[in-house]
Amino acid sequence: MCVIWGIPYLLIKVAVSDLSPAMLVFARTAIAALLLVPIAVARNELRAILRHWAPVLAFAAIEIAIPWLLLGVAEQRISSSLTGLLIAAVPLVGAVIARTTGARERLGVQSGLGLVLGLVGVAAIVGLNLEGAGVAPLAALALVAICYAIGPVILQRYLAGVPALGVIAGSLGITAIVYLPIAAFSVPEEIPSATVVGSVLGLAVVCTAIAFLLFFALIAEVGPVRATVITYVNPAVAAVLGVAILDEHFTVGMSVGFGLVLAGSVLATRRSASAGSTQRPSLEPAADSAS
Repeated sequence: MCVIWGIPYLLIKVAVSDLSPAMLVFARTAIAALLLVPIAVARNELRAILRHWAPVLAFAAIEIAIPWLLLGVAEQRISSSLTGLLIAAVPLVGAVIARTTGARERLGVQSGLGLVLGLVGVAAIVGLNLEGAGVAPLAALALVAICYAIGPVILQRYLAGVPALGVIAGSLGITAIVYLPIAAFSVPEEIPSATVVGSVLGLAVVCTAIAFLLFFALIAEVGPVRATVITYVNPAVAAVLGVAILDEHFTVGMSVGFGLVLAGSVLATRRSASAGSTQRPSLEPAADSAS
């Protein structure tokens, strides 16, 4: 997951050179849905999500529809490497959510120190690498981080036991349908380049269809907060790809800030010895409705 979800920032940067962010979201979700929905139907896993339509809609909006659009908007203005490094703040947001909702585990000295270190790291990344972008793309990325931290919580609290393939296939299909009329107003005048087409296919097949199945398995194994620690490594992957392929600049501020964010995330998300086990979403095929 660290590698697979470190790649999208590069592919998004390439794709939005020819496509609007809305068109990119539609293409990515539509192709991925075409791959996953038939499998979900064959395994009778779509019917189960009908009884949980509200949290499925919430998950589709918060984990897919909103953040993917915002990522495209942000990367029209800032580099893919800077985008990836700022998304490293997701575990920090997840730690705050975990301690202010549900069981409301008390914020200890270790977690508090981690949050402070992480915030200092984000400030170092942003403050030294604005690239003249202004606040709009940075605000968009802040919302992306919040969405990515909330999405796994929805899975754990409201979709536990619901077949993973049904949830993700349904969410992708819903998002594609919602974006269809929006994307229709931003169809490119010329056929996109082969590089852009390849980026869209990579996003849809590898970074969406395959990646989400792996992500559900990860959440089932380690829980929603720890599942977000993939952002410890995937920003580094994004930075390396941006520098190596797109010739983006990697500054001292990025390096120092990323190190502080990683250290802060580790401290903020480390579970206390007294923390209990969490309920985990099922990855099993849907049971017969009679059961």
